[in-house]
Amino acid sequence: MLSSNFAAWLALAGHAPLLQSLVIILATFVLEDAATVLAAMQAADGSLSIGVALGALYVGIVLGDLGLYGLGVAASRIGFIARRLPPRRTDMVRGWIAGRVFKVVLISRFLPGLRLPTYTTCGYVRADLRAFTLATVLATAVWTSGLFTVSLYVGEWLTAYFGAWRWLGAGGFVLALIILGRIAASRPRRMANHGGTP
Repeated sequence: MLSSNFAAWLALAGHAPLLQSLVIILATFVLEDAATVLAAMQAADGSLSIGVALGALYVGIVLGDLGLYGLGVAASRIGFIARRLPPRRTDMVRGWIAGRVFKVVLISRFLPGLRLPTYTTCGYVRADLRAFTLATVLATAVWTSGLFTVSLYVGEWLTAYFGAWRWLGAGGFVLALIILGRIAASRPRRMANHGGTP
């Protein structure tokens, strides 16, 4: 469903790089890994330029990350939320993150399930925005480029062997990524609940 909608929107954008970029940027706000895979699939069959795809993915993902930071800032200004978090605890978190923003943001990009709580917490405690932005740009460049490259090869393979059915394969690939991410995110919780045993 997502893959066919994405392809349909890109088809509507035609060969206008600005419109194609807008579709990809908006898709990253829904599911960024899926948008990355689907953009790579479009690039694999030649209906989208690799430069436009990667550029739009970088912009969309970094904007989404900055949006999560902004969400944390907004939450800190809501009275009932601020009252539920004691100032002493907020100061402790702020102090801990202060010297580690870059490292914390970088690590959370590669560990499933950590981005939302980490990025909103950074915003809530007003972590250094420059370090946060630099880390998100760097992490996005590494992660998205890697996933895009793998997806490009998968897309070429699916196009060669499955033709019109390649979108079904792309959907399966996206679903596998989501499931693997969920499994990876739940593993640390399971280990913590069982006293550190796998």
